[in-house]
Amino acid sequence: MRCSLMHVFLLTALAFASPATAQTAEGDAAPSVSWPTSWLAVHGQATFTLQGTPGFASPYAGPNSLTPRQRKETIDATVYAGVQPWRGGELWINPEVDQGFGLSGTLGVAGFPSAEAYKVGKKAPYVRLQRLFFRQTLDLGGAEQKTDAGLNQFAGRSTANRIVLTIGKFGVGDVFDTNKFAHDPRNDFLNWALVDAGTFDYAADAWGYSTGVAAEWYQGPWTVRVGAFNLSKVPNGETLERDFSQYQIDAEIEHRHTIGGRDGAVRVTVFRNRGLFGRFDDALALATLIAAPPDTALVRRRQTRMGVSFNLEQALTDTVGLFSRAGLANGQIEPYDFTDIDRTASAGLSIKGDNWGRKADEIGIAAVVNGISKEHQRYLAAGGIGVLVGDGQLPHPGAEAIGEVFYRWAPLRAISLTLDYQIVGNPGYNRDRGPIHVFGVRLHGEL
Repeated sequence: MRCSLMHVFLLTALAFASPATAQTAEGDAAPSVSWPTSWLAVHGQATFTLQGTPGFASPYAGPNSLTPRQRKETIDATVYAGVQPWRGGELWINPEVDQGFGLSGTLGVAGFPSAEAYKVGKKAPYVRLQRLFFRQTLDLGGAEQKTDAGLNQFAGRSTANRIVLTIGKFGVGDVFDTNKFAHDPRNDFLNWALVDAGTFDYAADAWGYSTGVAAEWYQGPWTVRVGAFNLSKVPNGETLERDFSQYQIDAEIEHRHTIGGRDGAVRVTVFRNRGLFGRFDDALALATLIAAPPDTALVRRRQTRMGVSFNLEQALTDTVGLFSRAGLANGQIEPYDFTDIDRTASAGLSIKGDNWGRKADEIGIAAVVNGISKEHQRYLAAGGIGVLVGDGQLPHPGAEAIGEVFYRWAPLRAISLTLDYQIVGNPGYNRDRGPIHVFGVRLHGEL
């Protein structure tokens, strides 16, 4: 089945090499085979990612440890189909075929090396409905802006001042914590803590999507966003709540600016999760009484976990862009739907290939440092298991430090091949393990 699916991917990728083009939001030509009507659009993408790691120091291992000397691959193919029933209204559906596994079943590193690897892996391809949502844009005046056709986006026009309402099933990251230089694991950085703020414990099922509603108000250089989303029924579960009995509230303020004639933006994002969460110290106290490893699942009760993150993007030249994120979340309570990070800071550069005659190519360089609270450290040291990490012990805790560099080669408008390298120091906050070298290849096609 693996070979047959790869053949399908390659055939699809070749089909993406169609010479028909449309303009992207950045103004560059991009392939498009959308219907020529104004009310219907169909696009697609397919991505193959292969990652492997050689041997590294591993004096002991626990249930969530990364294993040395392995390689894993993931494949996904998505259809983006939309209809536009009236001006400003859009209904989109995104069925997707997935297959494969992340390294060690997507375990062992809080800033996991592949955002293309879900928390659920399967050997055989399977179909998921990842998005089904309605979006309405309400013009409020100001300069007219052109919107170009793209994935989950119709070509059209809107005013600079507007309100955008989205309801249904979609990703929290589709609206919040976006960044033009580091937010798309199919085209730029792969690491979880680089494509999103590592502390942003956004509501999601095991594939990264939720159901809810979001509202955006664009006014001049400012945008205010708010949203409400269902959490999963149990932390990192496959099934979402349906009645907001466990929920997340998100709020974000964005300011767009120019410095030296170069575009930039600053965003501050706040989340508030309300549901059945466990406190690390409560789990440790119970573990002492029953003489067992601590388990937050045994002490969950209704409470609140909050966090805040900062997000910067800034064009430095026509070909170089800078991004940075920093975040802090409540480290006394277990993370719910994302990963084991209580504080994070990242920065990086995106360099376009114009300077060496490869306009469509790109180099990315970035680093991120992740940390956890003292309570979180004690929990892992006593044998507790987190969302992605847990070596069974943690005698020498330290910050998780990650570097990533990639080169994305685009020989055709619709196809790109990326070589990716990451180094992870103190994986799972453990100074006794690693450093881990992760080598990756990504093949992506999009129409």
